[in-house]
Amino acid sequence: MTKKLLLSTIFLLTVVFGYSQTKEELEAQKAEKQAIADAAQAEADALQAQIDALPGWRVGAFGVIGGSLSNFNNWYAQGVPNNSSGNIGFTVNAYANLIEDKFFWRNSLTTNLSWVKLDNKDNGTDEDDGFNPTTDVFNISSLYGRNLSETLAASALMEYRTTILDNFNDPGYLDVGIGATWTPIDNLIVVIHPLNYNFVFADNDAVFESSLGAKIVADYTRKIGKINFKTNFSTFQSYESGDLSNFTWTNSFSYTLWKKIGVGFDFALRSNKQEALNYALAQFDGNPADIPTFESVDNDLQTYYTLGLTYKF
Repeated sequence: MTKKLLLSTIFLLTVVFGYSQTKEELEAQKAEKQAIADAAQAEADALQAQIDALPGWRVGAFGVIGGSLSNFNNWYAQGVPNNSSGNIGFTVNAYANLIEDKFFWRNSLTTNLSWVKLDNKDNGTDEDDGFNPTTDVFNISSLYGRNLSETLAASALMEYRTTILDNFNDPGYLDVGIGATWTPIDNLIVVIHPLNYNFVFADNDAVFESSLGAKIVADYTRKIGKINFKTNFSTFQSYESGDLSNFTWTNSFSYTLWKKIGVGFDFALRSNKQEALNYALAQFDGNPADIPTFESVDNDLQTYYTLGLTYKF
């Protein structure tokens, strides 16, 4: 028995030692392969940087998809025990830029659309059980420039923004102007157009008015490994009245977790007194002497955000 026990112990120790030795060898091989892969990735990134610096088209897109669905039956703890609800939304940021030695042509599209649904099953008059639009943002721009130096260009910009799910082109804004574009560093574009006309399309001509002013746009788009990031600030400053000025600041961030799928976050800020007054007039139901005006309306800051899964196009 003693001899068998001794042989068994020696055998087990041999197996354990052999396993640990094999594990250490495998970890060493993994580290060696990882070092080779890191070096190859660094070389690939360097080559991609050289490719990006060459003249020609640069095309890309990324976006955010978020949503949820729920259904409750006899959930008495809440005020509406029988209901189904849901929301879905997505954001797309796309660009197509032609970069040449003497000129550039930059085109971009930003859209954020979402819908929400709430169906109270116990309410017989609750007929609208479909999805209704909530967030509705559409922006497209085209910037052309002739290079005066490495960082400065004479440029012309056309930018259009509106809603497309509800009240299409009511209002709609079309900026057309000329001036200069400054590119102090890679991925940063600053547009300064002192001669710009802001065309406003809307049914309510008493509130929405076109005017001449200055257009300023700052856009920074960057990809670092698995991270995609874009921030865009666009403002129009009217020469006629501050009530006709506006700005919009949008931000998009995505991180790739697996292949082309990841997580993303979008948020935006906007200030537009014409839109605030138009909404106040639509909601007003009081004394005509108290009707909202540009002087009395509260121009609250407009915001939205979207959080969800992303897919890299």
